[in-house]
Amino acid sequence: MIKPTVPVLMYHHISPKPGLVTCSPEHFEDQLAWLHQRGYQSLTTQQFAAHLAGRPTPRRSVLLTFDDGYLDNWVYAYPLLKKYGFNAVLFIVTGWIGEGALRATARTPGQREGLPEILSHEDCMAAIQQGLHDDVMLRWSEIRHLEDAGVFEFHSHTHTHTRWDLAPDNALKNQRMHEELEQSRAALAHNLGEASAHLCWPQGYFDEDYIAIAQTHGFQYLYTTQAFGQNQPGSDPLRIYRFAVRNTTGASTGRRIRVATNPVVAPVFNGFKRWKRARRAQRSSP
Repeated sequence: MIKPTVPVLMYHHISPKPGLVTCSPEHFEDQLAWLHQRGYQSLTTQQFAAHLAGRPTPRRSVLLTFDDGYLDNWVYAYPLLKKYGFNAVLFIVTGWIGEGALRATARTPGQREGLPEILSHEDCMAAIQQGLHDDVMLRWSEIRHLEDAGVFEFHSHTHTHTRWDLAPDNALKNQRMHEELEQSRAALAHNLGEASAHLCWPQGYFDEDYIAIAQTHGFQYLYTTQAFGQNQPGSDPLRIYRFAVRNTTGASTGRRIRVATNPVVAPVFNGFKRWKRARRAQRSSP
């Protein structure tokens, strides 16, 4: 019996400013149009969890995810998702979110006037380092509006997005992750009324200690940046695969989705990619 696969797509920025992990509004619209024209349905995390548990989902299903919570998600991604009737998941870094009034959103992908200034990914990181979070991140008012509109749902991406595994002390690393998850859940519960069981790892890093810590804080669905696997009924919810969407056309993104869902091609493709990555890592090791 062929098991259905739900691809999980990973975005960060939808922005006219080119840079890392950025898709232009024009390409994002083309990707949504491709999905819409072919009858794809975007799932909620509840529907996706049901899929992993073995319950049926529409044949052409995807989960659209965004990481961090940048202002451009409000300005450009929100109106386009609403236009095409898709919903998405946003994993927010709760310590980067502030208060304030709603800002303007784009009426068309090409609109630039009358909108808040959008920075490149590199400039966003610099602004965050300087404590200028509000210049580049969502506000709680915008998050509540997006949630009420049914376009985005919000989940934890930790509180500060810090790679604590780079700390020299393993006990300190684990203690800091405990604090991150506790603070993140508290912020979500205070501002949105609840914190869910879904967590996305900051910068993709996780280990067995982190998984155990996440479970003690009530997280049951853990999202990675690992691209080469299939999310099928019975798959491990503690290791959810996602692939990054490039700044490319809908047709190109569609080919990647078709590879991910093909019962014959996907295992071969994923196996080759994992083997290639392992060889590269082996060659670079001393």
